Amino acid sequence: MRWQSGFAATLLVSFASLALAAEALPEIRTETPLKWQDNYLDATEAARDAKQILLVWFADEKQEPANEKFAASVLNQADVAPLLAGMTLVKVNTSTEIESKGKTFKLIEHSTMKELLGGPGLVMIDFRDAEQKVFGHVVTVYPFQHGPITAAKLKVLCELPTGTLTQRTLMFAVRTHPAKPASAWSPHSDYLAKEAEKHSQHQASINLQGHHNWEARFHQINAGLGIGGAKEVCAESWPGQNLLDAAEECVHSWSQSPGHWAGVSARHSYFGYDMKRGTNGVWYATGIFGGR
Repeated sequence: MRWQSGFAATLLVSFASLALAAEALPEIRTETPLKWQDNYLDATEAARDAKQILLVWFADEKQEPANEKFAASVLNQADVAPLLAGMTLVKVNTSTEIESKGKTFKLIEHSTMKELLGGPGLVMIDFRDAEQKVFGHVVTVYPFQHGPITAAKLKVLCELPTGTLTQRTLMFAVRTHPAKPASAWSPHSDYLAKEAEKHSQHQASINLQGHHNWEARFHQINAGLGIGGAKEVCAESWPGQNLLDAAEECVHSWSQSPGHWAGVSARHSYFGYDMKRGTNGVWYATGIFGGR
């Protein structure tokens, strides 16, 4: 009886250890696997017909074991795969060539893919609404320059509001900051995004950061939004940074200023973000908030 009791206790400990180990593992989808196409042009037409985002995975064909690990540990995670299932998915190699208008070129070298920095990564092209100005445009680029994206960050990418590449990149940088600032989780305003775009473009056009003409813009934005309480934050990157690094640098800059960080950290009635690059290679970022 002593041996039986000890054996039973050992079994219980073993089962408990297995349960804890299972909890520590990432939850992997066991449903129908994601369907990845392998022809970029066909996938583009499919996304257009389905009115979906086209997610392009540029994979390094020389790193297939790493690609398989990325698919299993990130793309097929339980909280990511359902979001990807609502998109048209295509996996291409970094060396993939396509033909357009009688010319053959590497897809990754196309001007719209330049923020991939010539290496593996993810690109999203928005075909959801033909009435939106972003229809058919690249709206997200995530280069694997510093390593593949995590499942948590990919989930954020998938859930970003509709916007341009620069708007979504800056929203992503705010949402994924370690301090979890709340502004970019507020209701998104197309109006404030356009105002942020205009002011970022103004800063870039004169290569100078600042709240230029804020007094006049403050009253105009309050009137346009209809609720008042307009606030603005501005920042600039280091010269020569790529888009994603520049966005993260601008958010870091805000975090060093108590006044700016108060606006970025708070939840507001509405928000809009954008950034533009000046001829000096510096990115100029703007966040505008309305209400409380």
